[in-house]
Amino acid sequence: MSPADEYARRLHERELSVVQLERLHIRISYVRLLLGIAVAAVAWLGFARHAFPAWWVAVPIAAFARAAARHSRILRARRHAERAAQLYRRALARMEDRWTGTGQKGERFQNLHHIYAADLDLFGEGSLFQLLSTARTRMGEDTLASWLLSPAALGEIRERQGAVAELRDRLDLREDLGVLGEGEQVGIHPEALLQWAEAPPRLQQRWLRVAAAILAGLEIATAVIWGVWGPFLPFFAVLGINAVLARRLKQPLLQTLYGTEHAFEDLDLLSAVLARLEGESFSTPRLQRLSQQLVSERLPPSRAISKLRTIIDFSYSRENLILRVLDLPLLYSVQVAFWAEAWRRRHGAAVRRWLEATGQVEALISLATYNYEHPADPFPEFTSGSAVFEAEELGHPLIAAEKCVRNSVHIGEARVLLVSGSNMSGKSTLLRAAGINAVLAMAGAPVRARRLRLTPLQVGASIRINDSLQEGSSRFYAEITRLRRIFDLAGGDPPLFFLLDELLQGTNSMDRRIGAEGIVHALVERGAIGLVTTHDLALAEISGHLNGQIHNVHFQDELEEGRIRFDYRLRPGVVTKSNGLELMRSIGLDV
Repeated sequence: MSPADEYARRLHERELSVVQLERLHIRISYVRLLLGIAVAAVAWLGFARHAFPAWWVAVPIAAFARAAARHSRILRARRHAERAAQLYRRALARMEDRWTGTGQKGERFQNLHHIYAADLDLFGEGSLFQLLSTARTRMGEDTLASWLLSPAALGEIRERQGAVAELRDRLDLREDLGVLGEGEQVGIHPEALLQWAEAPPRLQQRWLRVAAAILAGLEIATAVIWGVWGPFLPFFAVLGINAVLARRLKQPLLQTLYGTEHAFEDLDLLSAVLARLEGESFSTPRLQRLSQQLVSERLPPSRAISKLRTIIDFSYSRENLILRVLDLPLLYSVQVAFWAEAWRRRHGAAVRRWLEATGQVEALISLATYNYEHPADPFPEFTSGSAVFEAEELGHPLIAAEKCVRNSVHIGEARVLLVSGSNMSGKSTLLRAAGINAVLAMAGAPVRARRLRLTPLQVGASIRINDSLQEGSSRFYAEITRLRRIFDLAGGDPPLFFLLDELLQGTNSMDRRIGAEGIVHALVERGAIGLVTTHDLALAEISGHLNGQIHNVHFQDELEEGRIRFDYRLRPGVVTKSNGLELMRSIGLDV
């Protein structure tokens, strides 16, 4: 069964479940109404009319409670079925190239000064991140973004590929994680939780914990003495001691119980995600190591987080009016703070390990989902030696399949492809396709090509460069600043894969030709490979000055019935025509 057929089958099953559960919801609502009437009737007959013993009212009350519990389970199951159905609708939309505008955009990771992120549309609307990410937690998003923003070592890439291949067909795991939580928004704030969990202990005096428990017991005992025999002085004496102790511990209590603003949000979601991951067995080394990280003193992290959730609930209960009255006599806040401190002492050091493991598994699941939904996209083949990028039928993963024109790109013996062509012919798209596939390859993901063979590479791009009023820089200055950063990467490990679009177009033709030749020559001398585009035919002549290390290729267009048509096919050699004047005339600007 194809991935699309499997998604459609599961979607149909989940939608059918929603309908069935909705019917049960309506029926049990009527049952609860009838049982509520029965409780009122039995209570009236038993207490007011004495028709039978009053305790008989317990029977309809028990039935009502059982019906309410059953109703709650039905509503929860319906909510999960609705979430699962939505999950598969989005999955089918991704496979049908209707995904733009859905999912997380990853805008918080956008950095206009990154060496390639903005140039290759990694984040934002219609971005690679929006296509890939299925993470339910911020840790998963953070990990996936970090993998896209920096290349991994070859050993790490191979481990990720193995883990992605193992996770590819685990649809039940992906569904179970996808329906967790109360909403579809990504939850959990790892930085805040780590800040609290790894903070130095504030309540280390063991005798204080013992004293607080004893004082709470004494207060209860003196309250009984007061109520039974009358003396009230012991009660207020102990209360005074409690007040002194609570005042002394006020600052440590605040730091322990409140933590930071977001530390205790979405703990239920974290516990549920951890519980689901704990129940999964893995065979590849990478996933086995991550699974081993999900342990703390023989207690599954999901249970540990659940205990923390209970402690935090006790802490929040202090806002209850009754507990406000009892807080000082029972030293309630002090007791809860000591419980929280004990949890932090036992599990605090393991929290970072849990969050990192969760983030990595979620990032791997995102790549595995992409792998499952695009079975024709293979893993790249990595080779050793001098830098190489050889792709057959290379496509852009963000362009719909029916619109995507694929081209083969071979960069190896020829260290640079100089791509000439007219406006709108496809030059920039080729650069972005090569760059985004190199990013996917170095992240451990499948690529949009029939075959891709490459060495480990560091991408550096100058494609989407603009002037900046805020920074007071022109487009040319912004470009040469980016070029300097790209040049600094050349000669490093891994080798540089540079993508330069319309190189030095912000200066005059003579400076442009001399500068472009110098830049490309310097990059090649430092072991870099790449692509350079231009619509300036004079720039295509620099290939003759670099000992055959530059290979000229081009895109061309045809003028048919007064309209310019592009086939977006890459051809050898230099372009021989220009469409600038034709384009101007096509929009009525006839000069």
